[in-house]
Amino acid sequence: MVVEKPEAVVANPVETSEKALPGISFFERNLTVWVVLCMVVGVLIGQFLPAIPRGLSQLQYAQVSLPIAVLIWLMIYPMMMKVDFASITAVRRNPSGLIVTWVINWLIKPFTMFGIAYLFFYWIFQPWISPELARDYLSGAILLGAAPCTAMVFVWSHLTRGNAAYTVVQVATNDLIILVAFAPIVAFLLGMGGITVPWSTLLASVVLFVVIPLAGGILTRTLVTRAWGLDYFLRVFLPKFEHVTIGGLLLTLILIFSFQGEVILKHPLHIVLIAIPLIVQTVLIFFLAYSTCQRIGCRHEIAAPAAMIGASNFFELSVAVAITLFGADSPVVLATIVGVLVEVPVMLALVRYANRTTFQFPQTQA
Repeated sequence: MVVEKPEAVVANPVETSEKALPGISFFERNLTVWVVLCMVVGVLIGQFLPAIPRGLSQLQYAQVSLPIAVLIWLMIYPMMMKVDFASITAVRRNPSGLIVTWVINWLIKPFTMFGIAYLFFYWIFQPWISPELARDYLSGAILLGAAPCTAMVFVWSHLTRGNAAYTVVQVATNDLIILVAFAPIVAFLLGMGGITVPWSTLLASVVLFVVIPLAGGILTRTLVTRAWGLDYFLRVFLPKFEHVTIGGLLLTLILIFSFQGEVILKHPLHIVLIAIPLIVQTVLIFFLAYSTCQRIGCRHEIAAPAAMIGASNFFELSVAVAITLFGADSPVVLATIVGVLVEVPVMLALVRYANRTTFQFPQTQA
């Protein structure tokens, strides 16, 4: 029996990328609902079937939970396949939007997250949060702030009618910067918060949850594209993984919430308290990036994705690193999960705002 290869399709990469970008799916649009349901299921498992999380917690290697590691790879690997690193050669043509993205994400956002979280957890919420929990929640916020969004940005870009090819370059360069900047920024800010973590563990987290899936994604994209063409890769191959990421995320959340049940039941108000500084940070960074792009004359199709990348977080990476550094039952992990809880509704609100303000931007690049 002879199996024919799918016919390779020669297509314009920019046009293909733009057509392949999906709108927000039913699961993504209602992600907050699924997170709440996962929280309920996980807490119930932790309370009534404690042998399950207890047994799974023992499956570790070098302080890494193997079940959670597998689920996190399922989340991150499909995202890394979407990034076209060959597009980075286009950076020199129109660098203004990229410069805003880099400056906001790496020189401003981690530090504003630290300042806002410190203000709320140690001062404003002092009557409700102990110093120990304040330190843990600050750590989770730091991990969120140091990890700019990789996957959902493609959705936000599509919903704001962003330039798909330019968004790919923004995401690709951010992924490369994560390799060298994430660990030092996290170590520095955790140190400022009085939290010491072993550099070896932090670097191991970056290798496990950034380097390996990134290399795997690049290799898979390259091999499939060479064999069957870019159009096949984007239209046929990638959609096969459409539900893998969301499935991995939901299973991970159920498992984590089964570890977190005691903390949640003791401090239910803390979910809201953690959410407040995260929302403030998201809105602040969005408007900072959006207004900066407007002032320097970027078109809306570049400004909106730049602001979305800054405002949103690579929460999958944050959750993974929090688990590796502090353990799946740590309140640090809870803080990163609240980031998942609030991100989609807040980002959808910002998408609506961006779409109502296109008239504020020039039609031609300054």
